[in-house]
This record gives sequence, structure tokens and C-alpha cells, in this order.
Amino acid sequence: METVAPVAPGPGAGPFPSLFPPGLHGIYGECRRLYPEQPNPLQVTAILKYWLGGPDPLDYVSMYRNLGSPTQNVPEHWHYVSFGLSDLYGDNRVHEFTGSDGPSGFGFELTFRLKRETGESAPPTWPAELMQGLARYVFQSENTFCSGDHVSWHSPLDNSESRIQHMLLTEDPQMQPVQTPFGIVTFLQIVGVCTEELHAAQQWNGQGILELLRTVPVAGGPWLITDMRRGETIFEIDPHLQQDRVDKGIETDGSNLSGVSAKCAWDDLSRPPEDDEDSRSICIGTHPRRLSGKDTEQIRETLRRGLEINSKPILPPISTQRQNGLNTDRAPSRKDSLESDSSAAIIPHELIRTRQLESVHLKFNQESGALIPLCLRGRLLHGRHFTYKSITGDTAITFVSTGVEGAFATEEHPYAAHGPWLQILLTEEFVERMLEDLEDLSSPEEFKLPKEYSWPEKKLKVSILPDAVFDNLLH
Repeated sequence: METVAPVAPGPGAGPFPSLFPPGLHGIYGECRRLYPEQPNPLQVTAILKYWLGGPDPLDYVSMYRNLGSPTQNVPEHWHYVSFGLSDLYGDNRVHEFTGSDGPSGFGFELTFRLKRETGESAPPTWPAELMQGLARYVFQSENTFCSGDHVSWHSPLDNSESRIQHMLLTEDPQMQPVQTPFGIVTFLQIVGVCTEELHAAQQWNGQGILELLRTVPVAGGPWLITDMRRGETIFEIDPHLQQDRVDKGIETDGSNLSGVSAKCAWDDLSRPPEDDEDSRSICIGTHPRRLSGKDTEQIRETLRRGLEINSKPILPPISTQRQNGLNTDRAPSRKDSLESDSSAAIIPHELIRTRQLESVHLKFNQESGALIPLCLRGRLLHGRHFTYKSITGDTAITFVSTGVEGAFATEEHPYAAHGPWLQILLTEEFVERMLEDLEDLSSPEEFKLPKEYSWPEKKLKVSILPDAVFDNLLH
């Protein structure tokens, strides 16, 4: 449960500033710099704090009235600021204290800018719950956000009929990083976007779409203000210019999306179906073989910024861009790598041998299958890799190009399995052919499921199955 009340007097507002925890003090100070005339804004607060067993990780969400900037065509709006993703207390009650030189807690707080409706005298409180949802994801997964990340939410952010159903993240245009005794805090702003804009961010990158949104006042403008009443995407507002810029960006840069959680399965067609020991669909009898710790770490790093395929508003990570010493999806290169921070290269678990397969059958549900062209055009043609990780088990499918280092699939043996992890190496020539054959996947509403694609000479088959049929494979 949450309550809305004026915030307690901020630092310097009374005779007892020492009562404020230093982390809280630092963020309040930045808010007071921006809003000196609003020392006591409305604030949503969790009745039972997270560190006392409550469900909401954010201790507070403050809500300010921002007058915008008429000269920059920035409308009046509500500005929301979270407190709790960073270390507010420094006593290990929520975050482990690691010193003042690095990030404080997760290293950031969330902000959100919502266009103020005419006659609106108080800020809506639903953005606070949205921010709590994102914070719950961060705490549960320990995946942090970075500028340019995209969030697949699959639901209007305010539970209305709005087209704004997903999010991008970027640096807040006004709030500056804060140095606290417990580390540095940056401010990441949530930007509401339409489904078409999310898809463009997936196929290209979030930063590119954010730059386009900044150039369209009604879609965000320079401060990226979210307008839940916006009825048109940037591609409908300016059909040719915006789409051309995205298409050129994809061709030049490729995609930053290196993996997704998905409904996927694979079978080794070079083995008799009754050979349960070497079958590699999602479940192997009643005892699916587990990925080794090293393999799990490799895939986890790949998927840490991947898109979650889920119809429920559960947060996914989005792109592969990382900070603070973690993996970054680097500039386009013909020499990508499957390395992670903890491993110089893939080191197969000694007890699970890597097998070369002659023929494989890949299975995806419709939403996962629709991302295959993105995988091929935006990743493999740029010398990169792309991983599907099953949301229901240990199964994983990684497509790699010939430029990827550390893969156990090779041009001589393009299909290789390490336990339930399948790697498929595709040459550029074969990728181009597959893109032609899979062209109808870009318009999934135009074909009926199930759909099957086959390349007999390559001994590769791909099936796109309805969710209901696909789910039966799991039982």
C-alpha cells in the first residue's frame, strides 16, 4: 500500500538536517537545486518499507511541477523522481555498502516526465507504481538499466487505452549526477513509446529512436516528455523521413539487441527420436539436462540486456549496452565475441561434451519467430551473435556469424550442441538466402500458423507454431 503526502522538510529546511540519511540528503539536494520553490512536493511513499519486508523497493517517489521551457518548445509537465535504487542509508539494510568511489546501490534513480493536462492541479500517482514495477525487476534480477535501454511492457503505462505501451530510458535532461558518501547516483528518465517505436529500437538501437523522438515536439521533444494522449507514432507523423533514418541506421549500425527470452525449442534430427539421451527439445524425459555454470554465465551475460517475450507487464532488459565494466555491444565490427567478464572464452564443462549435429529442427512461437529477420539482418550480417533463451527451461539457441570468436559451432560443423545449448553458424550467403525465404515473417498477420521453412541441402528446418501448440511441447 502507498500513501500520498507532502514530503518531510528537505535538507536545510529545518534545524535537524542530520536526521536525513546521507544518500537521501544528496538526492534531495539535487531536487532542491531544480525546484527551490517546491521544498515540500507531494510524495508517494511505501507504508511498509522494502527493508522491513514490504513489496515496494522504492522508499519514496517525489512529484514536482515543471513549467517546461516555452523557448525550447517544452510543455509544462509533472516530474517524478525515485528514491531507493541507490543506497540511501549506507548501513547495508538494502544495498551492500562498497565505498564512495563506485555506484551507490544500483547506481541510478529513475525519473519520469508526464505532460500536464489542462486544468490538472495535482500529479497523477500511477507513474509511481510504474517506477515501483521497474524497481522490483531491478532488485529481483540484479540487472541495471542504461541510457538507450528499451522496455517491452505490452500494456498502456497508465492502464488506459493509450498507444503508449512501452518505454525507453535516457539520461534526465536536467538532473546532474550526485556524489554521495555511498557512491555516485545518476538519473535515468523513463520515456513512454508506442509499439512501432519499440520495434524500431529493437531492430536498430534505443539511442537512435530517442534522437528521433527529440526532433518531434508532440512525440517528446528535446526533454522527451511523455504524452499519454499521443495518438500517432513518429512514423505516422513523418512517414518517409523517420522510416528512412531508421532503415539507414539498421543498415549501417545493425541492432544492439543480442538476445531474447523466448518460447523456443530444438531437435537433433540426426539422432533417432527415441534416443532420449541425446534429444534436445525443451524437456528430456522428466530430467532435462542442466546447463553448466560456465554456459549459464555466458548466456546470462548475453541476455542480461535482452528483450523478454512476455504478454504480461513484467520487465525485461532491453539492449546489450552496458556500463561500469560490464559487457557493451560494441561498435559494428566483423569480429564479435561470446566472451563475458568472467571468462576469456567459452570453456565447455568437462562433464558435458560438445557434439556436432548433422541436422536440426528449430521451433519458435509466433512472437519469437518474428524476431528471426532482426537476428539475421541486424546481428549476423554485422558479424555478431544472437541468442534465444527458453523462458521455460534451460534450452538456448545461439546464432553466430563467421566473425564471432569463441563459438563452438564452426563452418565445418555449423550445428553444435553443448548440453541443451545449441549454436548455429550461418554464412553471410546463407543468411541472405534465409532473409529472402523468411520475408513473410515481417508481416505475421498475413500468414497462418503453423508455418514451416526448410533448407534440405543445409539440413535445417524452422517451424513457427501457435502458442497453444507450442505449449503442448512442454508437457
